[in-house]
Amino acid sequence: MKTFSSAVIALCLSALTMPAVADGYPQRAVQIVVPYAAGGGTDLSARVMADAIEKYLGKPMVVKNMPGGGGAIGLSSVAHATPDGYLIGMGAQGPLAMLPHYGGIDYTAADFDYLALMGKNLIVIGVGKKTPFQDAKAFLAHAKANPGKLSIGNSGAGGAVHIAIEGLATTAGVKVKSMPFGGSAPAITTCIGGHIDAVAAHPSELVNHVKAGNIKPIMVLEATRVKEFPDTPTAKELGIDFTWAAWKGIVAPKGMPAEAKVKLAGALQKVFADKDFLKKMGDLGEYVEYLPADKFQALAVHDATAAEKVIRDLGLYGMNVKKK
Repeated sequence: MKTFSSAVIALCLSALTMPAVADGYPQRAVQIVVPYAAGGGTDLSARVMADAIEKYLGKPMVVKNMPGGGGAIGLSSVAHATPDGYLIGMGAQGPLAMLPHYGGIDYTAADFDYLALMGKNLIVIGVGKKTPFQDAKAFLAHAKANPGKLSIGNSGAGGAVHIAIEGLATTAGVKVKSMPFGGSAPAITTCIGGHIDAVAAHPSELVNHVKAGNIKPIMVLEATRVKEFPDTPTAKELGIDFTWAAWKGIVAPKGMPAEAKVKLAGALQKVFADKDFLKKMGDLGEYVEYLPADKFQALAVHDATAAEKVIRDLGLYGMNVKKK
């Protein structure tokens, strides 16, 4: 009897340390936090996903917008929520892998359970017609011959594209002049006008300018070539072991019950292969690329490590920490 009683007590104590999940999860709607304002790409993607997931999960998904802090406010709420499977979040590269390095954030990339990568916003380097070099090899040769003089526009200081350019330059062993703008559109316009040498942007932002002949894509920061620009080589093809893309996926508070994690991850995998979902995402100009939980987590850890090095090199590490 003593042994039986001890076993019962041990099981009860163990149960107290685990989030409670009713049999047959989910029993009610699942809420997903979008850490940005309504109407943006991440918000619209989350709503398309929420509409599609009920038939695979068995319960509806409700979108809750919590903008602010570049995505940090919403992600913080997810990190500190009860890990019972009923509140999850859209986790983007910026607030997950980059913002913690700037300081003033009460979470890190390690404070989440990863469920699935939804997609990526790939990064392409393009040059204008007035630029003297029109291919990647000449671009790199010019950078090596003129340290710190080759100017590359990006959508904003400290953002994913800015970090990508700095990481590429470091890996290639060259120095460039990053030119942050208040968005990709003015950076592209400035490049077309010949006022900067090159611009880094997402394919959807460049494709019409490429078709018009005003921008020529010369390098893709992906492991393989992209369908939008099949003739454009990757950095790896040029001997530069560097890839970078802005991404978004689904995360949850650390310590979710196994039943909830398995069911959510399984439902997301089915959604991201759903033809109707893929069509709607395509109509939004969103690039869907599913990765399971372990590979999504590996990507987040890799990018967080890479971003930390670049942010330290730029002297921006901990910049938002309040001085005592």
